[in-house]
Amino acid sequence: MPYVIAVIVIAVLIVIWVISSQRKFVHTDELCGNALSQIGVQQASRWDALSALVQLTKGFSEHEYKTLMDTVAARRPITASSSAADVKEQENKITQAMSHIMAVAESYPEIKAQSVYQKTMQSVDEYENNVRRSRMVYNDTVTKFNRLVRQLPTSLIAGILGFKVRDYLEEDEKKSDMPSMS
Repeated sequence: MPYVIAVIVIAVLIVIWVISSQRKFVHTDELCGNALSQIGVQQASRWDALSALVQLTKGFSEHEYKTLMDTVAARRPITASSSAADVKEQENKITQAMSHIMAVAESYPEIKAQSVYQKTMQSVDEYENNVRRSRMVYNDTVTKFNRLVRQLPTSLIAGILGFKVRDYLEEDEKKSDMPSMS
């Protein structure tokens, strides 16, 4: 009889541990999704600011306006179910649009002189900083999640429940290269 009670107690403790582990996985996975959604919100704000800048180019160059509108139309929302690759793809599109806008502004100095342009560029910079912070939060959250998935004994439960390691958002190598000071 004492063996039966001991087996039941051990089985109950294992079930409690499995349920607790599953709850930790779900909680941390949701935090990762939320952090990714926050990046999407910040990117959407940047796209809105870029759209305003595109509208400024309309009066100066119809060709540039059309090119920029095509770039803006290619945007895709980032949601909790998006991947790190989706974020990188959208970042590349934003960078491409910004490059076009900067080239137009260089060609037409009257655009740069407009207060709307200056205020919008400040907004774009602010949204860029927000995205940078959101990316850091996402990567920190992914680190916590990946530890749960990879460390024993929770890795056993992760495999059974289908939780997999998430990808980190990586900084573009070109952005991190310091310019030559010579």
